[in-house]
Amino acid sequence: MEITEKVGIYENMAEPFHCDFSHRLFMGHLGNHLLNAADFHSRDRGFGMDRLNPMNKTWVLSRLAIEMDEMPVQYEKFCVETWIESAMRYFTNRSFRITSAPNSLNMSSPTAVKSKIYGHGRSVWAMIDTVTRQPCSIFDVNDGAVIHYVESEKENPMDKLSRVKIGDGAKLVSSIDTHYGDVDVNGHINSVKYIEHVLDLFPVEWYMKNRLRRFDIAYVAESHYGDKLNFYSETDVSDARSFKIRITKTPSCGGAEVEVCRCKLQFVDAGK
Repeated sequence: MEITEKVGIYENMAEPFHCDFSHRLFMGHLGNHLLNAADFHSRDRGFGMDRLNPMNKTWVLSRLAIEMDEMPVQYEKFCVETWIESAMRYFTNRSFRITSAPNSLNMSSPTAVKSKIYGHGRSVWAMIDTVTRQPCSIFDVNDGAVIHYVESEKENPMDKLSRVKIGDGAKLVSSIDTHYGDVDVNGHINSVKYIEHVLDLFPVEWYMKNRLRRFDIAYVAESHYGDKLNFYSETDVSDARSFKIRITKTPSCGGAEVEVCRCKLQFVDAGK
């Protein structure tokens, strides 16, 4: 039976081996929890991957931003709320809110009271044909059911998604090969793996003094197993704790270097 509520609430735990040296959840693992929530939400409402895949369709993440005032600590239970802000022919805008979990949570109630808000997220998703890799209409699935789940009244206070602009002066700082563990169910490099690889560009000593407050990523093209990923970095001239990263791929079969995605990282003092 399909769920009728527009907002989905999913409880998780900051498992110890998903936390860093500060005993707080890794940003990459938080990203996985957000993408899982998006999948659970769409699946329960009749337009999930299990419905799409037999139709040669799938969801792909186009853009994602996560902004956190604080990360859940080791063993702490937390909730990811998610809802669709708007739906167009080829794209949906999906929001997230990350909160602490109350002692007793009615999982069917989108109005359950939370004790603390850790942060928010915004994302853009596209539906594509898995054979042609071209966009296809969201409204062709399940009689356009997605439109009934648009929640335009629920507030998301974080800034809207912005395009990451990187100048020609960005410098190559790392190149890595892709492996089995980088590949997702759609057959391309996992969306969160890019985030993890970008965060690995900074040493542990940096994270001892700086906390990642916001991470933006815009996906431009797919990359696949065997491709080499190249990372170009540029520091914001107005903020020494703000960085822009361009990721390109060098295809395993040879050929020209192609841009895959762009990221922006905004750090603050670790004590804030």
